[in-house]
Amino acid sequence: MDVADLPGVPDWLPDHLRDQGIEELYPPQGEAVEAGVTRGENLVASIPTASGKTLIAELAMLSAIENGGKALYIVPLRALASEKQAEFEQFEEYGVDVGVSTGNYESDGGWLASKDVVVATSEKVDSLVRNDAPWLEDLACVVADEVHLVDDGERGPTLEVTLAKLRRINPDLQTVALSATIGNADELAGWLDAALVDSDWRPIELQKGVHYGQALHLENGEQSELPVRNDEKPTAAVVRDTLQDGGSTLVFVNSRRNAEAAARRLAQTTRKELTDEEADRLEDIAAEIRDVSDTETSDDLAEAVEGGAAFHHAGLAPDHRELVEEAFRDRLIKVVSATPTLAAGVNTPARRVVVRDWRRYDGSAGGMTPLSVLEVHQMMGRAGRPGLDPYGEAVLIASSHDELDELFERYVWADPEPVRSKLAAEPALRTHLLATVASGFARSREGLLEFLERTLYAEQTPDRDELERKVDRMLEYLQRNDFLERDGDELSATSLGHTVSRLYLDPMSAAEIVDGLRHWEKHAATDQSEDESGRPAAEPEGFTTASDLADGADDADSDEPTPEPTALGLYHLVCRTPDMYELYLRSGDRERYEEEAYKREAEFLGPMPSEYEDSRWESWLSALKTARLLEDWAGEVDEDAITERYGVGPGDIRGKVETAEWLLGAAESLASELGLETAPAVRKARTRVEHGVREELVDLAGVRGVGRKRARRLFDAGIETRSDLRDADKSVVLAALRGREKTAENVLENAGHRDPSMEDVEPADDVGGDGNGGRDGDTDGAVEAAAENDDQSSLGDF
Repeated sequence: MDVADLPGVPDWLPDHLRDQGIEELYPPQGEAVEAGVTRGENLVASIPTASGKTLIAELAMLSAIENGGKALYIVPLRALASEKQAEFEQFEEYGVDVGVSTGNYESDGGWLASKDVVVATSEKVDSLVRNDAPWLEDLACVVADEVHLVDDGERGPTLEVTLAKLRRINPDLQTVALSATIGNADELAGWLDAALVDSDWRPIELQKGVHYGQALHLENGEQSELPVRNDEKPTAAVVRDTLQDGGSTLVFVNSRRNAEAAARRLAQTTRKELTDEEADRLEDIAAEIRDVSDTETSDDLAEAVEGGAAFHHAGLAPDHRELVEEAFRDRLIKVVSATPTLAAGVNTPARRVVVRDWRRYDGSAGGMTPLSVLEVHQMMGRAGRPGLDPYGEAVLIASSHDELDELFERYVWADPEPVRSKLAAEPALRTHLLATVASGFARSREGLLEFLERTLYAEQTPDRDELERKVDRMLEYLQRNDFLERDGDELSATSLGHTVSRLYLDPMSAAEIVDGLRHWEKHAATDQSEDESGRPAAEPEGFTTASDLADGADDADSDEPTPEPTALGLYHLVCRTPDMYELYLRSGDRERYEEEAYKREAEFLGPMPSEYEDSRWESWLSALKTARLLEDWAGEVDEDAITERYGVGPGDIRGKVETAEWLLGAAESLASELGLETAPAVRKARTRVEHGVREELVDLAGVRGVGRKRARRLFDAGIETRSDLRDADKSVVLAALRGREKTAENVLENAGHRDPSMEDVEPADDVGGDGNGGRDGDTDGAVEAAAENDDQSSLGDF
C-alpha cells in the first residue's frame, strides 16, 4: 500500500513518511490498515521483530489524535519508554505533544492531561487508574507493546487488568496490541474483540540454525563452513566470522557472571578487528563508563569496551546500559554478551544472534531447565538490521550431534508456546482485587466477578467455580487485615485499604509494614523484660494481623514516648515485604547473618522467627542481608566496597535504593494514616535512602548536583548545610569539588548563591578532608561503629 493512500491519517503524515524513506507499507502494515487500524478498530498484530510494529502503532495513535482524541502507549520497561518517547518526538514539529511517565505511583499525572501521546509503563498506567486520573476518560487509543508479556508472572497481571480497566472506562477505546509471533494470537484477539494480523513476514531474511563442529547448519538444509580454531570456543568463531563479513553479534547467555566472562574473552577476538579511529572512540566511551560508578563492574565493562566487546545485564547502572546500547547501534562495539533482558524490546539488532545457553537455573525445579520457545525466538528476532544488514542469522550452539538434532526440534522448527494469564497467582489477585474495589470498578463480590470476566484469565479459564474460590480466599485475607469491609455481598475499601491501593503496595507488604510499626509502638517502650540470654523476650509465634494489633494498641504506656526505631530495624521491615527482592544467602552467609540477627534482635520491628522454622528463618536472614546493604549505603560506604561485599552490581544497588525509597515512603504514609509516632523516623529513613548519606549530610545532599560524595567533601570543608553553601566562600567550594569549575557553578546556582560564577576564582589551599569521611574501602567495623555512635538511627539506601 502506497503511503499516499492511507485513510484517516493527518494530511502531513504521507509527506513525513516519504521524507523518512517510506514510500510503501510493509505487507503486515498494509494488512493492519485494511483491518481498520486508522479507523479506530481494535487490532492484535503478531509479527516478527523489525517488521514494522511501531509504525502500526503510530498510524493508530495519529489517526485518533486527528479525530480529537488522545493516545496512550504502554511499554513493559522504563528503558523502552524513553526509547519510544524519543521516536514519537519526531511528530512534535506537527503539533503532537508527547509526554512520558514511569514513576511516582501516588500521582494522578495531571500534567499529562495536555499531552497528545503519553508513553508509560503498565505499572504507571495502573497507578493512574487507581489515583483516578481524569484525563484517562479522554483516551481514544491505547497501544500495548510486547503484549505477550501478559504471560510474565511479575508484569503480566498488571498489564492484563489495566487493559480491562481502560476498556471499562471508555467502551469505545481503540485497543492495539503488538507482539512478536506468539502461539495463541487468535485467543488474545478474541479477548480484546480485535482483528488479527498474524504474519511471519520480515523486511530482510532471517535464517535460523545450529552451529556444530566446523559448520553452521541452517533450517533450510544448507550447511556452510564455519571453522573453530584450536584456541577458540565456538562462540568466538561465530563472532570472528561475522566480523570478517562486516557484521556485529549479540550473544545470549544464562547468567550475569557468564555475560561478563564472555565479554572478556570475546574482546580478544574483536580487538584485532578494530581500526585506529574505532579504538580511539571506544577509549572515550570506556572513560564515560568509568565515570558512571567507581566499581569493579564499571572497570570490567570499560576494559571490555576498549577491546570492542561489552556485556549487558540488569546489574549494570542505567547509564552503563545506555552507553553500551548506543555504541553497539553505532557499530563501534562489535559484540555484546547479554542475559535475556536485552531481548525485551530494546532496539539493539545485530547481523547475527548467538543463543549460547539454552538452559538456565530454575530454583523451583532445583536445577537447569530449558528456555521457552517464545524466549528463544525473541532473542533470535534481534538478528538482522533493515537498511544495514543484507540478512540476519540466529544461531544456537550444539556440543554433540544429538544436541544438534534436539535444538532443531526444540527451537528452530518449533512454534512458540501460547501465552497464559498469570492473574490467578495470589500476589497478583489480592493486589488487583483491592485496587478494583478501592477505585470503584466493583462494589460487590458479584461486581468483582463480573469485572474479572473481562480479563484474559476468564477467557482462558471457563471454570467459574475455581475463579470464585480464589476470589473468596483473597477477600477473606483483605478483610482480616482491615483493607476491605463487607456488608452482605457489598464490598468497600477501608481508609487504610484506599491508602494501600493508592500507594501501589501489595496488600501483604502493607500488612507487614503496619504490623511491624504497630508492634514497635506497642512493645518498644514497655516490653523490656529479658530472657536468660539478655535479649528481649520473644513474642509468641504466629501471624498477627493489623486488626489484632490495632485492638491492643492502647495497651502501651501512652505517658512514655516511644523510642525511635533504628535504621536497621526500618530497613529490615521493608526488606521482608513481598515488594522487595531480597538478596540471596550465599555460601557462608547463613552463619554470619544468624550472628547479626541475634546481636541486633532488639532492633527488629516484629518478633524474630525461630531458627527451626527453616523457610521463615532463611527469609528473615535474607532480608537482614539486604538491610545491611542499605545500612552500608547510608553509612557512605563506597559503591565498589558494597558491590564486592554483597556480590551485586551497581544497577542492583540503584534498584534496591529506589525500591527501599518507595517502600519507606509508603511506610511513612501508612504511619501517618494510622497516627503512629514512628512517622518521623520513617521519614528520616526515606530521605537517607534517597541520598545515600549519613544524617548530617541530608540537607546538603538534597541540593541538585551535589550527591553523596560531593556532600561529604563539602561537609569536611566546613560547609555543613544548604544555607552554608548559599553563603559559602567560592574558593572553598571549588577546592572541595576538586577544582571543577562548571560543577561548582552549577551547585552554587542550585543552592541559591548570589554570585555562582567561578571566573577568576582559585581553589583554596587549606581545605581539608578526603571527601569520604573515612568510609572508603572495606569498612565493616567503621559502619558498625558509626551505627553505634548514631544510636542506629541513621537510615539509608543499600
